[in-house]
Amino acid sequence: MTSVQLYSVRTRFAEDPEDTLRRLAGIGFTQVEPYSLVENLAALRVGLPAAGLTAPTAHARLLDVDQAEVFAAAVECGVGVVIDPLVRPEKWQDPADVAATAAALNEAAKAGAEHGIQVGYHNHWWELESRIDGRHALEVFADQLDPSVRLEVDTYWATAGGADVPELLRRLGDRVHAIHVKDGNLATDATGQVPAGQGSVPVADVLAAAPNALRVVEFDQFDGDIFEAVAASYGYLAGVGR
Repeated sequence: MTSVQLYSVRTRFAEDPEDTLRRLAGIGFTQVEPYSLVENLAALRVGLPAAGLTAPTAHARLLDVDQAEVFAAAVECGVGVVIDPLVRPEKWQDPADVAATAAALNEAAKAGAEHGIQVGYHNHWWELESRIDGRHALEVFADQLDPSVRLEVDTYWATAGGADVPELLRRLGDRVHAIHVKDGNLATDATGQVPAGQGSVPVADVLAAAPNALRVVEFDQFDGDIFEAVAASYGYLAGVGR
């Protein structure tokens, strides 16, 4: 299945969430991935069913927040996996900090399980750029996670961080629940992003390396009509198939 991260269309979503969700459904999406789940709950509660969309995954901060509020919002929106979108770069340099983040997410997973919710983590480039004993910090982190904690590998950021992403995905295996599919020139300021298959990310190889992962289209920025860009990525993924 193919989803789309609503952060891609955040400006339009903030202006008119129901119309934005309808437009995404019109492209062909049946699933979306909300961001700021608690903050956007009111719009999602109405807009998702109105557009005929589901949200199997969502982004929400899980560390140092009211987790019960997050998980309650997830239940209300039918979200099965809540993914923490970001832990700052300085927390990925020291093994003790990496272990502490893993322990905190393991505890969040226990709390989520009481609501029937799984938790996950989404990377940027710094978790791959940082090396601990010769390994990507993200992989050191993954080794310390409870098996119930899922990974959402952002394949653009992982490539920008210096990883061979198809090999990374094969090493992580079934821990990878979802992948962010995006493309571009690998700039870490998010400029130069383009529809899937038009940039420097080996998208076809990435998809082949994680055949069972949920594919989530995302743009951090796009210089043009964002709906046209999202539609182009959707079309590319439809053409590649499984």
